[in-house]
Amino acid sequence: MNRLLLHPATKPTLFVLALVPFAHLLYGALADTLGANPAEALIRSTGDWTLRMLCLTLLVTPLRQWTNCSALARLRRMLGLFTFFYGLWHVLSYAWLDMGFEAAAIAKDIAKRPFILVGFSALTLMVPLAATSFNRAIKSIGAARWQALHRAVYAIAVLALLHFFWMRAGKNDFAEWSIYAVILGILLGWRLLVWLRTGRPASMRAALR
Repeated sequence: MNRLLLHPATKPTLFVLALVPFAHLLYGALADTLGANPAEALIRSTGDWTLRMLCLTLLVTPLRQWTNCSALARLRRMLGLFTFFYGLWHVLSYAWLDMGFEAAAIAKDIAKRPFILVGFSALTLMVPLAATSFNRAIKSIGAARWQALHRAVYAIAVLALLHFFWMRAGKNDFAEWSIYAVILGILLGWRLLVWLRTGRPASMRAALR
């Protein structure tokens, strides 16, 4: 597995695969195949893919520990950046297709529906993580500070779940939310157990191996 993941084609393949959902949505929008409400389809789908990419990003470290496959760490940065990519498109789709980029309307909607504020907060926390997802940033701010900053991903996960929960609360439909809650609960719970046992975050423990 390590040899396969270290192959030069692994990252380009992951990049293409991660872009497939976006390409599918873009084609659907251009070909008008997204259903009766294409705006809602785009907003919901980009939100779903943000959560999926977030789950995959958080899966890398425990999967690396469980399988002793160190090469998995090569994929974490790209998955994290795609989480931000889909999150950004999720917010832009809402701001453009729902609100027409009208700042006053967006502010009023945030005051009316707090789950949108939570979603914006999650994306805001993603910005410094995406901006520092490069080796030069690690050297510039120091490894310890970089790791502390990137632990904000845990807060992002909680905010994303809360955003999704409040969005579905109006329809009393929590089936899909429950799946994400269980997955993220396991991934965050594992990290908490590692921290309680070792006295250091799981991400730092993985880096030291």
